[in-house]
Amino acid sequence: MTVERRSTPVSRSRRPTIKDVAEAAGVSRSTVSRALTGRGYAASDVRERVLRAAEELGYVPDIMARTLKQQVSRSVGVLVSDLRNPFYAELAAGASSAARERGYTMVLADTSLSGETESEAAEALVALRVAGVIVTPNSSAVSTYLSSHGIPVVEVDRQFAAGSTDGVVVGNRVGARTATAHLVKLGHRRIALFIDETDWTTGYERYQGYLEALTAGGITVDPELVVSSGWDVADSRRRALDMLSGPDRPTAVFAANNVLAEGVWRAIRERGLAVPSDISLVAFDDAPWMSMVSPQVTAVSQDTFNLGATAVRRLHERIEMPESDSVTTVLNVHLIERESTTHPPAL
Repeated sequence: MTVERRSTPVSRSRRPTIKDVAEAAGVSRSTVSRALTGRGYAASDVRERVLRAAEELGYVPDIMARTLKQQVSRSVGVLVSDLRNPFYAELAAGASSAARERGYTMVLADTSLSGETESEAAEALVALRVAGVIVTPNSSAVSTYLSSHGIPVVEVDRQFAAGSTDGVVVGNRVGARTATAHLVKLGHRRIALFIDETDWTTGYERYQGYLEALTAGGITVDPELVVSSGWDVADSRRRALDMLSGPDRPTAVFAANNVLAEGVWRAIRERGLAVPSDISLVAFDDAPWMSMVSPQVTAVSQDTFNLGATAVRRLHERIEMPESDSVTTVLNVHLIERESTTHPPAL
């Protein structure tokens, strides 16, 4: 005698539950749980039946409910400063890849360089009970807040809480020194630095690298050539237009990031000048556009994808070993010499 097991069809207006899967597969809810999670024993034919039923119903596990029950989260937060900037987009892509490899779901937020937005995002991540957070911080506040709630933090690209939280950064000082020294070696004496800020570790270290290269080359630092050029292309372009209009303009520019480099590039063209015959240009951050324009731009390259991936790997280690000492990982950078630099024009 054949016994048909019937279950009530799942309404299209609601999400299938573990109970629906159990009824469809003809097993208990605990068996469904063991079959889907792999924790505990379930016969192979039962497991296949459960998986088939779950697929047919379109069942998706309720991760939040599992987190609340087990007090273990499989999601990590990633707070970045500006996804319009390809640097942060690539960093987030690297973080996403590493998170996926380790079975984490990534929750991504763009703070838009706003302290208020950063705080709101951090509060949301605490509410979501994420296992940990990687952040490109605007200040020490976000790391302090998350740590106070027992959430592991890795500061990436820049650090405000070195010694109390983990960090993953690049060799900013070395990269800036190498880029500036490249211009000094070519014979440049009036080398401008376009930089967004010097309060964060990134800006401060790149500024120091610039100063060190000038000093090593016997060049007196001219404060007029250190340009605080804002946070975006438009600001950098305006400041560069002003500098390039004077009679004693620089013969070379070191732009401390890809956004500032774009602003300088646009200003040089608008002034009717040529790269590199009139002005040499070097950038920190090898953005895709730099190898697509003519002439191609010499740049300090950092592996931004690996920066994000390394931060997630460090976070995973911190989650697994919460009592270990904090660690700062420094990734290497290197100068890619292209066509935007040459000897200064003859006077």
